[in-house]
Amino acid sequence: MRAYRLRHYRSRVHDGPLAGFQARARETDLHVRMAPEGRSIEALRERTLELILKYRGHIEDHIASDPAFARALSPVAPPAFCPRIIREMIHAGQAAGVGPMAAVAGAMAEAVGRDLLAESAVVTVENGGDVFLKTDGPATLAVFAGRSPFSMKIGVRVEPGDSPMGVCTSSGTVGHSLSMGRADAACVLSRSCSLADAVATAAGNLVQSRRDIEKALAFTRKIPSVMGALIILGDAMGAWGALEVTPLSGKKG
Repeated sequence: MRAYRLRHYRSRVHDGPLAGFQARARETDLHVRMAPEGRSIEALRERTLELILKYRGHIEDHIASDPAFARALSPVAPPAFCPRIIREMIHAGQAAGVGPMAAVAGAMAEAVGRDLLAESAVVTVENGGDVFLKTDGPATLAVFAGRSPFSMKIGVRVEPGDSPMGVCTSSGTVGHSLSMGRADAACVLSRSCSLADAVATAAGNLVQSRRDIEKALAFTRKIPSVMGALIILGDAMGAWGALEVTPLSGKKG
């Protein structure tokens, strides 16, 4: 599982009428936004922590029984029986041509968010830049791209009809996640958050120079269920699909 890091960008999130809170257990650190429905923040946090521990348990138990699962950098075959979150990670890795752990952050965000939808019609779960969201209106997600001049100056706008969905970002210059490329940000949209995470990793791996941006975008277009992508390297950017790249203004994103 990935190590914990402070996530200062969360101070820019605009919660509006929703309850926003952080839920952290071991290395997993989620920022959640949902309708409180008369419940306290603490009650919502406790429920989220229960879900984190549940799905972490599924992943940790599988790794204990198959240690190679955590080290694999290429697709693996699914076992005959495994928890849903493990199967989704494996299938995402197969689609993107990467190991299943490339999908772990997106898979965790989606698993927790999917269960929270039983308690709130609007849910956003952010896990280190990988986001599961179900909205009742348009949403704009700020893009953090390290030292790129586009970093936190642009956002990806998605429409409510496209959700629930995953918006996941991989970077070769920011953070601690393994990347073979140099993209400041490779952002992918899909109705599967696991798939978006794995494809963002694979797309980012392809980017070594500005010339590779179109190659990475072409790769994402070929994968069924990917709805769009955005690639940033320095002052160069390319995008396609069901996303609107929009400038950000003000202190909140």
